[in-house]
Amino acid sequence: MASKSTDNSGESQTPASLYRADHQKDVVNRLRRIEGQVRGLVEMIHSGRSCEDVALQMSAARKAMDKAFYRMMACSVIEAVYDAESEGKAIEEVEKSARLLEKFG
Repeated sequence: MASKSTDNSGESQTPASLYRADHQKDVVNRLRRIEGQVRGLVEMIHSGRSCEDVALQMSAARKAMDKAFYRMMACSVIEAVYDAESEGKAIEEVEKSARLLEKFG
């Protein structure tokens, strides 16, 4: 659907692949923060913090995970549309992503 360029290493660089690389960095950073939140939750439990405090932090970690999931799904949709060979195939790929969101989102 769109033209692809080549970088100095000979690898094909498309707007979708560049977008994916940025998204992956963002998602990895989000997951690292979530990892820290989960470690903090374990410490909260070990230190005897109230169930309400722990539940509040669990909710925050769950919402952070949801945001990371939706960022990854946005990348998936953009790649599917960009890489589709026809408009019909693009629509099919977007529908596939929508089913994933319905199932896991």
